Amino acid sequence: MDAYLAGLATESISENTRDIDLCSTREMVEMMNREDARVAEAVHAECDHIAQAVDLIYGCLRRGGRLIYLGAGTSGRLGVLDASECPPTFGVEPTMVQGFIAGGDRALRHAVEGCEDSAEDGEALIDELAVGENDVVVGITASGSAAYVLAALRRVKARGGVAIGLCTNAHTRLEEVCDVTVAPLVGPEVITGSTRLKSGTAQKMVLNMFTTCAMIKLGKVYGNLMVDLRATNKKLVDRSKRLIIHATGATPEEAARVLKEAGGHTKLAILMRKAGCDAARGRELLDDCEGRLREAIEKAKGE
Repeated sequence: MDAYLAGLATESISENTRDIDLCSTREMVEMMNREDARVAEAVHAECDHIAQAVDLIYGCLRRGGRLIYLGAGTSGRLGVLDASECPPTFGVEPTMVQGFIAGGDRALRHAVEGCEDSAEDGEALIDELAVGENDVVVGITASGSAAYVLAALRRVKARGGVAIGLCTNAHTRLEEVCDVTVAPLVGPEVITGSTRLKSGTAQKMVLNMFTTCAMIKLGKVYGNLMVDLRATNKKLVDRSKRLIIHATGATPEEAARVLKEAGGHTKLAILMRKAGCDAARGRELLDDCEGRLREAIEKAKGE
């Protein structure tokens, strides 16, 4: 038996759910809900480390680098999920935020056992991606011990990149190889060792913070409006119009017109409406302000 794994909080037995198999359905649901309520507190306790990680991520992205997630099992799937949501939400290129799972894309749908133990695969991925000093890699592993993740992060450091760890246990092996380690202590799982539960929820919350806060700092958000979204379907076109209406007070007809003139670019449409400029001038203003809409509006007002 591995003494390291045996000592992990997420591998210990919860006294709160020991008799869950004797519960009614309603009692099971309430029991799980009580345990899930602890997750937000655990994440809150890591706010300082999360903020440090966000600043590192923002710095790399601003310099033209990439944010790369990697993990195995649930951890890997959550990284791929967060990465895949960035292009439609923030209008960034798919290469800016990337997610990888041990075992490759097949492991997204099927359990591929043993891949998390392959240090060689982790190292090979970092070399294949040609990770450099402007890239930040987030290794996600609930136990903080997956060989695939640890080896990858060591390789990141050797190549001059930034290494961030995300786990749900204290004093793990991740801390030895990372610039910052975020470790929400969620405690024993409802079902012993099933880290797709509270651990997965905590990881999802932290990943949300990583990308959302970094994108806000990059100017992808105006107020709390996701103005750089890509209107690629009917729902998103409708959302774009509503964002323009909310930000500028335009009528639905005016919002539709300016969105069309802006080529479907919500941020540009808002700037055109508020600054009274055409699309070409709006693009110039946004370029001058590194895409920050609030600054572009102020600059236009001062002209």
